[in-house]
Amino acid sequence: MHGRPAFPSLVYFMIDKLHAVARQVGQVVVGKDTQIRQSVVCLLAGGHLLIEDVPGVGKTTLAHALAISLGLKFSRIQFTSDMLPADVVGVSIFERDKSAFVFHPGPVFSQVLLADEINRATPKTQSALLEAMEERQVSADGITRDLPEPFFVIATQNPSHQIGTFPLPESQLDRFLMCLSLGYPDAASERELLMGEDRRTLMKSMPTVMQPHELIEARHALKQIHASSALIDYVQAVAQASRANGMFAEGLSPRASLALLQAARAWAAMEGRNHVLPEDVQAVLVPVAAHRLRPLKSASGTAAGSRDLVMQLMKSVAV
Repeated sequence: MHGRPAFPSLVYFMIDKLHAVARQVGQVVVGKDTQIRQSVVCLLAGGHLLIEDVPGVGKTTLAHALAISLGLKFSRIQFTSDMLPADVVGVSIFERDKSAFVFHPGPVFSQVLLADEINRATPKTQSALLEAMEERQVSADGITRDLPEPFFVIATQNPSHQIGTFPLPESQLDRFLMCLSLGYPDAASERELLMGEDRRTLMKSMPTVMQPHELIEARHALKQIHASSALIDYVQAVAQASRANGMFAEGLSPRASLALLQAARAWAAMEGRNHVLPEDVQAVLVPVAAHRLRPLKSASGTAAGSRDLVMQLMKSVAV
């Protein structure tokens, strides 16, 4: 592959392991190779993942299979409308034998936090994740506590038209590096699900393919992926076009531009290259940008409508 001499052999070994992770997850979540690859790229880039779809298509299974394959400590929160921020972060309880309040960490203190049906919680509870997702730390009782490394949030949400959902605010959406939609399986994949072993039983027998420290090393190696000045120009042109073309209520933020470049670096690494091509940016543009861009016309204000407009945006920007 192009550019192999610039990478230490250890880096290629870890990239091969990430491909093995994707293959193993693909044995459980069948027929979704593209979304699985995008999920692995998202975690390699150090970002958080939002999976939006109807119930029952494998969102939770995908998150759990990724955590098992990467050897990461996993915890799950089932979000409901009566949850409080303390249910996420933790709470201080007075212990009589110590004559003091003792902090009991919440489920956010894990390496992979599955925020299941995150948009069923109120905005107050959703906001408990903002600091954790951005700063990798939690502040409670005036004390700041670091979260484990690595730390990823994989959140699932139901379509906003379903009963009992609260839309995620733009500030929360912007914390997610990527947003994916699994969709219904094709006929062959669904038949494999119907005739195959139970997914939960399969996951119990899944081995750990990659250790957490190896994932951290692979993430650090992304700094070696070269992005040329011309490539940076292209990323800036895409961001500027989103702000000026009149299709969206707001354009991509500088944080979104950074996320786009980081995801493109991770995609290039998975392709075995030590430099980013415009094709890498295009490969990750829709999952990185669509959930951040709200169509100006409310008639197109659906997830699918946003993705279609991002595709138009991509075609409108010259490479």
